[in-house]
Amino acid sequence: MSAWITTYTGEHFYPTRPEMDKIVIQDIAHALSLICRGNGQLKTFYSVGQHCIACAREAEAEGLSPRVKLAALLHDAGECYMSDVPRPFKQELPRYQAWENHLLNFIYTKFLGAPLTRAEKAEVRRIDNAMLYYDLDDLLEYQEGEEPRVLIKPDHSFRAFEEVEEEYLKLYIRLYAEYLSTQPDEEEPLVKGRHMRRRKG
Repeated sequence: MSAWITTYTGEHFYPTRPEMDKIVIQDIAHALSLICRGNGQLKTFYSVGQHCIACAREAEAEGLSPRVKLAALLHDAGECYMSDVPRPFKQELPRYQAWENHLLNFIYTKFLGAPLTRAEKAEVRRIDNAMLYYDLDDLLEYQEGEEPRVLIKPDHSFRAFEEVEEEYLKLYIRLYAEYLSTQPDEEEPLVKGRHMRRRKG
């Protein structure tokens, strides 16, 4: 059996030995729109893609930096290649966590030029945890304790994966353009085709 996976756009991708040019935003958007949160143990389908969009919208509403807004959209992008492992189980898999962290830093470097700083990670983690609270409270069971403060609560309505995939890509293009506009060595504030790729075959 091969050590690589075939992605939606036809790339042969090695999750434990990632290559920068094989990380494609369409693969991320497509896969995350089809992966269910919570290992599928929810009242209805709610995708990782929807969760990432909700995190990015919250980061926007809070007026966080362009890097953090784009990082919030991308923070689960590694699951495109390594799937979504529930947190309680993931805590027992230190080697998996090391691979996941390495891959995510690779993805951040691809789209943001460098891994997140400790402060940026903390901002993304805070929003991620807040959205997790509302995901579990609405889609699984009542959550005890004080509700996290957010400006935009997630919408858990069922949505077709094609809609989520399209919204994810449009949001990526806009947030990436905003991020590029803050980089002094970028000649164009928006390169619409950057990181986009046709499907092979």
